[in-house]
Amino acid sequence: MRSSVAGLLLFVFALGRAPAGIAETLSGYAYLTPEMQAMQDDEFGNPGQLTVDRGRALFATAGAGEKACSSCHGDEGSGLDRQRIARYPVYDARHDRPLTLRGQVLQCWAERLGNPPLAYADPVALQLEAFVRSQASGETVAVEIDENLQPFYEAGEKLFHTRWGQVDIACHQCHDYHAGQTFRGQVMTQGQSNGFPAYRFTTGHTVGLQERITECLTSLRAEPYPAGSEEYLNLEVYMSARSNGLKIETPAIRY
Repeated sequence: MRSSVAGLLLFVFALGRAPAGIAETLSGYAYLTPEMQAMQDDEFGNPGQLTVDRGRALFATAGAGEKACSSCHGDEGSGLDRQRIARYPVYDARHDRPLTLRGQVLQCWAERLGNPPLAYADPVALQLEAFVRSQASGETVAVEIDENLQPFYEAGEKLFHTRWGQVDIACHQCHDYHAGQTFRGQVMTQGQSNGFPAYRFTTGHTVGLQERITECLTSLRAEPYPAGSEEYLNLEVYMSARSNGLKIETPAIRY
């Protein structure tokens, strides 16, 4: 039997409200209080910067092959291509699947630096991803859905509209229909991905997009997929393209 919370949610989403999509694409930043916006904007006060700083240190640390990320990409990431970062996920022809920014970091970690492979959810992978993506802060998200990525985009869109778990709610019902409304003391956003990796104010830690999806699925009493799974890659393609036109805010602060 569903809990009273699940029943309440089902009642709310059965009200038949009008929007079938989003009229205007808004970053999660638009839903923060002025105080939290100021915290995100403060390079010294933003708690997500701790994860970025750890990634910065790893970026400059030589791996088993005696090379560091900075050996190719310059001190402090000065040689990183900001526009390229804003285009991830991209198509990986070698493996015939999407390649996320974290996936690229993991490839470089093992193949270019000669380190033992890391799990997709390893904190080191998160920290490096946070640092690299922060170097493109302010760049416009520009994921290109070409003929190669189109099937993965469509599969991710289907998952975004799939009802999950015992609560029986789809991602789009919260983030398309009810963005801006308050639930359990939190303002629901459009679920845009432009701020990730982001610091979650309610849990006190930094998460990547896939970790955040896992948290959502768990709250819906659904079985999450493994980090780096085909399903999560597809969702990341769709959700990243859905954020096209927004500015990268990593490390953002989110509820």
